[in-house]
Amino acid sequence: MSRKRALGAAAVRGESMRRREFLALAGAGAAGLFAPRLYAAARRAQPRRPNIVVIVADDLGYADLGCQGAADIPTPHIDSLARNGVRFTNGYVSGPVCSPTRAGLMTGRYQQRFGHEFNPGANPAASFGLPLSEVTLADALKSAGYTTGAVGKWHLGMAPAFHPLRRGFDEFFGFLGGSHWYTDAKQDPLNPIMRGSEVVDEKEYLTDAFTREAVAFIARRSRTPFFLYLTYNAVHAPLQATGKYLDRFRGIGDEKRRTYAAMASAMDDGVGAVLRKLKETGLEQDTLIFFFSDNGGPVGVNGSSNAPLSGAKGMVREGGIRVPFIVQWPRRIAGRKTYDHPVISLDVFPTAVAAARGKLPGDRVIDGVEVVPFLTGEERGAPHDTLFWRLGDRRAVRRGDWKLMRTGADAPALYDLSRDVSESSDLARDQPSVARDLHQELERWESQLAPPRWQPAAGPRGRRARRQPPQSAAVGPCA
Repeated sequence: MSRKRALGAAAVRGESMRRREFLALAGAGAAGLFAPRLYAAARRAQPRRPNIVVIVADDLGYADLGCQGAADIPTPHIDSLARNGVRFTNGYVSGPVCSPTRAGLMTGRYQQRFGHEFNPGANPAASFGLPLSEVTLADALKSAGYTTGAVGKWHLGMAPAFHPLRRGFDEFFGFLGGSHWYTDAKQDPLNPIMRGSEVVDEKEYLTDAFTREAVAFIARRSRTPFFLYLTYNAVHAPLQATGKYLDRFRGIGDEKRRTYAAMASAMDDGVGAVLRKLKETGLEQDTLIFFFSDNGGPVGVNGSSNAPLSGAKGMVREGGIRVPFIVQWPRRIAGRKTYDHPVISLDVFPTAVAAARGKLPGDRVIDGVEVVPFLTGEERGAPHDTLFWRLGDRRAVRRGDWKLMRTGADAPALYDLSRDVSESSDLARDQPSVARDLHQELERWESQLAPPRWQPAAGPRGRRARRQPPQSAAVGPCA
């Protein structure tokens, strides 16, 4: 059994051993009457299992946080996560577009293993959704005794069977589709804002509404361990912001960039409100927080920047899959650190389940790895030997600093990311053995995958747009 698969079983064995130890200490005979009390006292003395908060931004550019080098968009609250936690310089998501990344995040598995490879388009079929055969992170944490809440964008199925309340969540406030108006919720009548399964008439700026609901969830559930899945649709199109946020960026002349900055600032305020509520309730030290974007920024669409990376959302170049990625857990992980080994959003599942002393599904491959031991120094080396990506005919594999990409029938291209993070110098001819080995690894991985359960919506240039998409076509209809 692999280390990551053994996590859940180890937690159960550890609990059983602790009980036996206290029964032994209690002694035999009459003294044994005190064993249950001793055991209960021991449970109370153990450190509280952490609350788990996963915050996902939507279409955020790699360079658009202060801690990532942004000079024109202050993000002090998200930056504080990096200051008090760990910022990953090689943080990846498992897909370059919205829904596939979320499917991988929710399962800890490459989403192509179960055919969730593409976004469904603006009007998805009823069959679109995270397969019911998959165990979600909310399922696993709920089984471990956690209260679970989802706030924001879902994008894992709009039919009732795929609703968050049927996928392990106790509470849901948000929308089921892939994008939404921010300033007038009624503009999306087929994709309404919902509380649970009921449509609500939300009048507040949507980013602020999601913050309000996240803070309220923490206040209600602060006495027991909880999992909050907070998925802002900011900074995804449509580009809409209120005067409160736009006024902060009067110095940005480009209207698109100015609105984008205002939307990012609203999200940063939201993260700040969540952090304040955790502090007010005394939970700051005992809360494991993840923050990352669901894919790279669609640079030509929303005014984002992925510098110094090349490419954008929809591509398997670094600009499509490498994202701002931060973890904070003051009780366990020292802050003010950067971590350079590659990690991926698939790691959230096993890391959260291990922190919750829960159990991983034992009947399927879990591709993610528990990363906390690598951050604390308990484990040495890199969490992953190899990482993979595929979106139709766009494929990539990374091993160490080497990354190989292949699009359609084109020859594979090879890059040394330690020297060429912008992927400008193809070394496939100079390093043929490395290129060949990585291509073989990519083919072995692809042999394990399922066929896509649906095809992507047609881009404005059809098949050619899919092969080498311009940044506008790379996005496609995300909703």
